[in-house]
This record gives sequence, C-alpha cells and structure tokens, in this order.
Amino acid sequence: MTHNDTLTAVPGLRVGHATDDQRGITGCTVILCPPGTVGGVDQRGGAPGTRETDLLRPMHLVNEVTAVVLSGGSAFGLATADGVMRWCEANRLGYKSRSGALVPIVPAAILNDLGMGEPGIRPDAAMGAAACDAATSDPVAEGCVGAGTGCRIAGGRGNGWATKGGIGSASIDLGRGLIVAALVAVNAVGDVLAEDGTIMAGLRAHEDQPGFADMMQAFRQMFAAPPAAQGENTVIGVVATNAKLDKESVNKVAQMAHDGLARAIKPAHTMYDGDTIFSLATGEIEVDVNLVGAYAAEVVEQAIRRGVRAARSLGGVRAWDA
Repeated sequence: MTHNDTLTAVPGLRVGHATDDQRGITGCTVILCPPGTVGGVDQRGGAPGTRETDLLRPMHLVNEVTAVVLSGGSAFGLATADGVMRWCEANRLGYKSRSGALVPIVPAAILNDLGMGEPGIRPDAAMGAAACDAATSDPVAEGCVGAGTGCRIAGGRGNGWATKGGIGSASIDLGRGLIVAALVAVNAVGDVLAEDGTIMAGLRAHEDQPGFADMMQAFRQMFAAPPAAQGENTVIGVVATNAKLDKESVNKVAQMAHDGLARAIKPAHTMYDGDTIFSLATGEIEVDVNLVGAYAAEVVEQAIRRGVRAARSLGGVRAWDA
C-alpha cells in the first residue's frame, strides 16, 4: 500500500489537478469533500481574489462545503469554480436548499501567474471540470501541477530573477486516527526559508547565477525608490482534518494555520500578496481545536517547502536548486 503523507491522507478527500504546462503555464486544483464537511477561511494578504468566503465565516447559515478550488489566472481564474459547480451538480453533490434544489458550495481563491506563458490563456470552467474528473484519493501530485503550474516566488523583477514555486502538500498522523494535512500553492512575494532559517527560494541576487538577494533588504531599497513592478503574487491553500469541529473552530484552525505560512515565508501577508487559507473538517474524531490548529501551522510550513522542492524550472523561471 502506498504511503500517503499529503492532503488526501484525510479520509474522504479527493484532489484533482488540471495543468497547462505548455502554452498558458497555468492550471487549477480542486479538493472534493465528503458530505458534511465543515469549512472555514482566513484571508490575510492585501490583494485577494476569492469566491464564497463570507459564507464560510461564523454567523452564516451554510456549514457544509462541497469543494474548494485553487486556481491560477488571477481574477480570470475564478471562472474555474463554475465548472466545478456544474460537475458537482451533475454528480448530485451539494447543499440541499429548503426549496429542494441542490446547490454545490464551492469556495475558491486565485493566484496571479499572468507573467507566465502566452498572454490570454487562462484557467476556465472547462479546466475546473477537468480537475474534478482527475480527482483521486491517491497521494497528491506536487510541484508544477494544477494551481502550482505558473507559481513564482519573488516575481516582481521578472522571471529571470524569480524562483519557481509549485504545489506542496503534507500531513501528520497525531494518533487515534487523527490526521491534520495541508495543500499549498506557493507563489509568494517573500523568500521561502529552509528549516534552518536560510533562504531556499526567493529573489535572485543575479539573473543567471545561483544565490539569493534577501527580500527583506530588497524591500528597503524598493521603498526608497519604488520600481515599476512591485509584485504579483499570492499563497493560497487548504488545511484539512478528520476532526469533528464546528464552524467557529474550523475558522480558528484556518487562522492558526497562517502561523506556518509566516514561519516559512519572509515577509508574508504583504499588500502584494492575497494570502488565503481554507480549512476543512470532515467530522469523525472528537478533539481539542488547539491541537488541530497547532499542527495545521506545522503542515502548512512543511507543504510550502515541499512545493518549492518539487517544482522544476519552467517558463524561464529557475527551480530553487538551479
């Protein structure tokens, strides 16, 4: 049996990618949820592109989430959720309204990869449906796939100065069958830090040589004399667990998960990022929310580094070790 240490280690979750790594260098990723999954969200970046996030917050009626979509294409990529909705409706998945209509609940977030590939080729509804067709409970494919296809880290100066990002996923078994997992599309303004705190991916010191410039120092220079291009980025992702949590607790997990983002990326949550993390709880195991939230931050941190290490050079953007 294949060992699974990715998001689909949470029983019932399925993940599918749709990838254009030839022309558009973009894509989308869908997470299909089992019935009764409770969803939450925490959005912290200054430039978000999202859909159905207000519905996920406490004091709103619907608790159940049908699917979550992560997409490239900037705001154009929100169209992928239309295809996911149609696919879910055709497969009788969704929230049953009082009128009897079945309404798929499909929150979505996008990242800006418009600096990659041919202009005008963007994720659309057909790509969202294709990601659903590809969805499986197998270990999640990582790197330059799905929403990670066009990811760049520190892309403000152009592709030659950036580092390739991608999809990363990680999970941890906390015993008694309790799983906490994450999937992240790594497209940050800031540098990604290795476990020892050194820069493993970020703004290049030279366009054609190894080594990194240190984004914190670049920020000092940027605000002294702002360049024309400052950043088109965003880190988006999902944390999930098979814990039994109410809506308020699921939102708390999403909030705590951002600690992992801030530990792995420096700086994080800037006005040039749209950093958004969704949270899902499938409702099997009674547990304290603090345990889930603490380890949600851990798996987000791991997933970010895995997304960088799994990415290959693509579209004129070098991989982290190139």
